Amino acid sequence: MKTALPQDIADFAAVAADRLARLGGPQAALRAETDDAVRPQAGAALAELGAWDLDVRASSDELLAAAVLCEAAGATALPYPLVEQLLAIDGARLALVHPDAPRIDHGDLPGGWVAADLEGRRYHPQPSSRTGARLGPFLVPATLNGPDGTVPAADVDAHLVLGSWRILGAVQRCLEITTDHVRARVQFGKPLADFQAVRFAVADASVAVRGLSELAKYTVCRAASAPAPLRSADALVLRLKAVETARQVLRIAHQLLGALGFCDESDISVLDRHTQPLIRLPLGGEALALRLTAAVRDDELETLFTRTA
Repeated sequence: MKTALPQDIADFAAVAADRLARLGGPQAALRAETDDAVRPQAGAALAELGAWDLDVRASSDELLAAAVLCEAAGATALPYPLVEQLLAIDGARLALVHPDAPRIDHGDLPGGWVAADLEGRRYHPQPSSRTGARLGPFLVPATLNGPDGTVPAADVDAHLVLGSWRILGAVQRCLEITTDHVRARVQFGKPLADFQAVRFAVADASVAVRGLSELAKYTVCRAASAPAPLRSADALVLRLKAVETARQVLRIAHQLLGALGFCDESDISVLDRHTQPLIRLPLGGEALALRLTAAVRDDELETLFTRTA
């Protein structure tokens, strides 16, 4: 089975990765926490790449182009609500929220917002000011008015999928940093990478990241042909896999980097803190798994062992 990206998409991914890296990577995201000029620069870079010309609702090719852009954004901890603006409704950014505890990443940026929960109920949020939280430094509490109508299920699915691609980019970069560290760090007269336990840990992380990458590509490519219930289940599966992979990779990265991994001088720390909203919102891994239980019961989830008529 050929799983390589089409050449035009691969070329766009390379250009996007280069342009977003030139903003400064995770250290630029760290500066954005105190410098209000950084996030507009990120938005300008996305405009240069033609991000706002992508119509993710139009075709699987457009969705895939948006996905690799989100992957590059995740790898650089891009301090901008890319997914929310790609799925804007009538010019208002679309945020996925939990109605019991609504929070919007980058909700303090100028511009209108529309919120939806995973059931597709539509709300009119009123974001407040940033709290300066250590995990998710751009999270903003919001007050929801509504529900008032619905948003298409396809928009909710696309939001989950594109957010998962951002997580993919972040864990890929964390794995690269960790691999470089264990090769360079010397303990007891030899590199950490020479110790069998370290090799096993890095191998486990590598397998998890590769599996997430393949599932992410499969989910996007299937989006155009799968019926709506299966498409929604696919999006949930991908997000659950992304959350579980992020937890595994970040745990291994912190174990192998030690105290360095918790210092903002290390990109691991910045990537971890800035990816937490995607890992935890609108639902965490356990709640996502519970939602999938209903899909399994109702035959809305296809697996290798799905019953056939």
